Formats: sequence, structure tokens, C-alpha cells
Amino acid sequence: MECTVSWTGAAGTRSGMGFVAETGSGHVLAMDGAPDAAKPDNGGQNLAPRPMETVLAGTGGCTAYDVVLILKRGRHDVRGCSVKLTSERAEQDPKVFTAIHMHFTVTGRGVPVSAVERAIQLSHEKYCSASIMLGKTAVITTSFDLVEA
Repeated sequence: MECTVSWTGAAGTRSGMGFVAETGSGHVLAMDGAPDAAKPDNGGQNLAPRPMETVLAGTGGCTAYDVVLILKRGRHDVRGCSVKLTSERAEQDPKVFTAIHMHFTVTGRGVPVSAVERAIQLSHEKYCSASIMLGKTAVITTSFDLVEA
């Protein structure tokens, strides 16, 4: 896997702290820094997600992917899955994630609670590379709602 991240601020773009990531799979992702009122040249323009927001979003995508795949492989009639991630970060640099809560909403027909619990647990403990990595600095907790479709 590879990715190239390039600063766009030197090109005279609107944000002095914008970046574009080009992934090895051929996709582009824009990122920007938060505005800095004290030092505007060091801040972004809020034109795209912050880099750490993309880390959190990627983790959510990784674990939701696992949960859906595990449920589908178990031949469960899963029809929807979302995960809301809330986090806390360290006060001092490096401002790593220190706590992450993942709340899943799984929609399906006749999906047993135990299957959803198992899918989330397997993702959290075995399959989701992103959450397992972040678990080295953050306490990760999970909860879920199961909605009958």
C-alpha cells in the first residue's frame, strides 16, 4: 500500500495548509488544517477534513466493513450499518487519540444480537488493523443498536 501526500499551499491555493493525498489505488483525498486566528499563515481555511479526522474516519470505515462482511458471511440479512465514532485526544503533542467510542447501528431482518456482538468483537480484536493500531494509545469502547428492517 502506498500514498503520496502533497502540500498545496505553496501553489497559491486558497488555504496555506491544504494537502492532497493520492492513494496507490488511484484516489484523491483533500485535507486542510483548522484556521488559526493568532497566526493565519499557519492555519487552514476549513476546506476539507483535518488529517486526524481522516484517521478516525478510516478507522470507522475499516470496522464497519468488517462488521458487514462478518454478518454477510454468517448469512445474516444485514441491510445497513453505520458507526459513529467519538474521540478524545491528548492535551500535549503528540496529540494522540486517548479514547474512542464506536457506536454501531446495524439494520437487518432477523439478525441475532449475539451475531452483531460477535462481529463487532471480531473486528475490534482480530480484523480491523486501524482500530487495533489506535488501541495502542486509546481506550476503545463499543456499543450498538440493532434495528429490525
